[in-house]
Amino acid sequence: MMQPLTITGALIDGASGGVRCVDGVITQLGDGVLALPGDEQIDAGGLSLIAPLVNGHTHAAMTLLRGYGDDLALMEWLETRIWPAESRLTPENVYWGTRLAALEMIRSGTLRFWDMYFDSTEVARAVSDSGMRACVSQVVINAPGTPATAKPEAAEDGLLALMESTDLVTPALGPHSIYTLSREDLEHISALSAKHNVAIHMHLSETAGEVANCIDQNKVRPVHYLDALGLVNERSVFAHSIFLDETELAVISERGATLVTCPASNMKLASGGPFRYSDARRHGCSVCIGTDGASSNNSLDLFQDIKLLSLLQKHSDGDPSVLPAREALSLASGALAPQLGATPLAVGEQADFLLIDLDSIELTPAPLAEALIYSATGSCVDTAVVAGRVLMRARMIDGADEVLAKAREAAKSVRITN
Repeated sequence: MMQPLTITGALIDGASGGVRCVDGVITQLGDGVLALPGDEQIDAGGLSLIAPLVNGHTHAAMTLLRGYGDDLALMEWLETRIWPAESRLTPENVYWGTRLAALEMIRSGTLRFWDMYFDSTEVARAVSDSGMRACVSQVVINAPGTPATAKPEAAEDGLLALMESTDLVTPALGPHSIYTLSREDLEHISALSAKHNVAIHMHLSETAGEVANCIDQNKVRPVHYLDALGLVNERSVFAHSIFLDETELAVISERGATLVTCPASNMKLASGGPFRYSDARRHGCSVCIGTDGASSNNSLDLFQDIKLLSLLQKHSDGDPSVLPAREALSLASGALAPQLGATPLAVGEQADFLLIDLDSIELTPAPLAEALIYSATGSCVDTAVVAGRVLMRARMIDGADEVLAKAREAAKSVRITN
């Protein structure tokens, strides 16, 4: 049995209160919460209690490639830096790169993420060892240097291996994109998703060239191409999704698929225009935010990225009322994309939450939502809890020094310097 956790002296929606967690579930929340004998106790001292953030699209182990190949166009970046470096990855590299990403995400308030990468069982092991939650998919790709485990014919074996992971890991399928997989490959993935009732996590319409090539080769736009293959449904999570037209947004909404926008990565790689947030929400699409990998962001701090997204949408729409602070905070916590497994702050829900320090000079005297969206970075996160287990307290995480040392060693083995 896990030791119950009780937190008192917190601010919840501006009022003093607390939370008690038993066996990983919130059993009490609000005013009058008291610790019982045997509870682990934390006095929040006026810190704000909020739901954790959800990162809807990552390649976590790419922390090892942070700052490697910056300032290059997307395909040049992939072909000259990223894919050659990834061909040198070992399973142990992936483990320590993911552990490094987990440290960064926990310290900046993300406690659940959606990952697509190589050696997915090592990603899952790193997730479990870090105490976070993640939906993990083995990338499926046909590209130069692709390892056998990432080939389409290995997809089911990879998925079954992920199903042996802990409760912190949700298995999924990760077809890379329409430009790295054939029609037959995608049909195979579609069948596997239906057979095992698992999510599909995929890049979609990230560049104008990707869309133009799809139309040239298949005579339809990407969403319609994938829809005909059975890949657009409530299990589908599409990352980037910049170049969607009205007909595609309508299909996404009707099928119940989820769109994940990655504003920092897309702007850094100059992938194209802004995500069509207002249009997507008008159609009723589920929407979340992702950082992408640390090689193209270069940060995994969602507080930084949600500010970018809110400002970018206001600017592109010419309307400062678009994506206001409270809505942006809901988006960052996954509340606008329920398929991603967001954890609401409520009795009976999983005991995942953050304690936030709003007393810093940089945040004073803004209200909670406005402070977090327009002023904060991840440094405002004081304490992080997953399943009633304290992963970080007063910004300290057990084992961080070992992770940093091992990740630095791993990075040296995959990066070639000129």
